[in-house]
Amino acid sequence: MNLLLTFLFFIIPSISYSQTNEIKGVSNVNHASFIMYHRFGDSRYPSTNIKKEQFIEHINELLKPEYNVIGIEKAILAINNIEPVKDRSVVITIDDAYSSVYEYAWPIFKKYNLPFTLFISTDVIDNKTPGYMNWEQIRTLRDNGVTIGSQTKSHPHMFKLTTEKIIEELSISNKRFIDEIGSKPKFFAYPYGEYNLEVIEQVKLHGFIAAFGQHSGVAHKSLGMYELPRFAMNEKYGDMERFLLATNALPMPISDVSPKNPVISINPPSYGFTLSDIIEPKNVIRCFANNGLKANTKRLGKNRIEIRLSGPFSKGRGRINCTMAGNDNRWRWLGRQFIVN
Repeated sequence: MNLLLTFLFFIIPSISYSQTNEIKGVSNVNHASFIMYHRFGDSRYPSTNIKKEQFIEHINELLKPEYNVIGIEKAILAINNIEPVKDRSVVITIDDAYSSVYEYAWPIFKKYNLPFTLFISTDVIDNKTPGYMNWEQIRTLRDNGVTIGSQTKSHPHMFKLTTEKIIEELSISNKRFIDEIGSKPKFFAYPYGEYNLEVIEQVKLHGFIAAFGQHSGVAHKSLGMYELPRFAMNEKYGDMERFLLATNALPMPISDVSPKNPVISINPPSYGFTLSDIIEPKNVIRCFANNGLKANTKRLGKNRIEIRLSGPFSKGRGRINCTMAGNDNRWRWLGRQFIVN
């Protein structure tokens, strides 16, 4: 058993916030900003594509000495308070294994020795779907140090599936990974960033040690290892202003999140959470929702935050992002995605 698995299964339960080495005012250890891409230079799909010129700007920024681009395993060790990492640590992730990853992005990552994780749903690879990589290319990336993660068998809306279908998606894809690359992945990305409590439970039972959504925010242990956020980059939301906000963001450690299930039965949800005492200074929190909704944010007592929306989310995915000014012109950032079935 390697170092990561040993610590995760035997040591983590005994770790508490009193052991985190957090530095008040900045909190410069034990968190990371995860960046998510899909396609590169494919303007037919602007919602999942990053322009080549945008991507090069991102790379040039990450090559500056103030950043620390690390692999996903090192980041998970840090988030679990096992190994500290430098401030402004950034993890690069890519979803769906489109051909442009191999043909365009990977040579650039390789040139600058930048690690990344590729999340894959196995059906499109098995079916040799046009526009996607093949298993030989995926093995080439693996052999060159790229971490391969899972995104199920068929990339479904997982919250809509029965437990039996969730198990099928995870178990069949795990077997295909073992057959093709020799091992099943340790890390999981929810298709479309969608999940419910049953999906989380099955992801745990199938051996994944961390899982990621598509909601914005800085990854920190308080969010849970199976609801970690990522900053999605595309043509509209991949400009340098947003990229700098993401790579320089600070975590917003919280507890007592309500509702726990992101698939909501009451719309709009009564959303709330409790701020950790390690946050200093505790500045004003401002929250924003999509769908043109206004978010009324109230602080109850010292640490409890409650958000009420001006109206219901539309059917599909709704998001609330909360920010708080930190030191050095940086922002604490917390995102949450809700699903209206």
